[in-house]
Amino acid sequence: MTRYRMISMWLRRKPTLDKLSPEETQLVAQRLAMKLLGIREHTVLELRHKLAQRGFDGTLIETVLADLVAADYLDDMRFAEVYAHSRADKGYGPLRIGRELRERGVSEVIVTNVLQQFDDFWGPKLAALQRRRFGAALPRDLASRAQQLRFLRQRGFTQGQIKALFEDS
Repeated sequence: MTRYRMISMWLRRKPTLDKLSPEETQLVAQRLAMKLLGIREHTVLELRHKLAQRGFDGTLIETVLADLVAADYLDDMRFAEVYAHSRADKGYGPLRIGRELRERGVSEVIVTNVLQQFDDFWGPKLAALQRRRFGAALPRDLASRAQQLRFLRQRGFTQGQIKALFEDS
């Protein structure tokens, strides 16, 4: 049986790693990481957890991750940009996107840099979300204003952004 077939079979059946040599185990870990990255972007932390869940050794995981980062297959900045665009397009604000990125292991510096790229973007996104959810008319009474405020805050927009929306319209 060729090495490639054995690794392919391992990825399908997931036998114990004890039966593989260290070189084969590293090859399996690299192929699995590449397979996961082929599905979607991951952060270093996410990929580390996924490999650890599958029973790979910590030093092997760090070696594989270092190789992927060096080859530019794994990049937290790229993940943060893709993730922020995706979430902003779905109507989420900077506070929520920033929190979700931090939960996924993205550093504060990267989160700040990525969210700064969107500074001019939040106002139109907020107005479009408000119109889509509540209609064209802004709230007249205090109760409906509080309802809209609560919804927009849950989506991750800042108090200042929401106040500017209500004042501008």
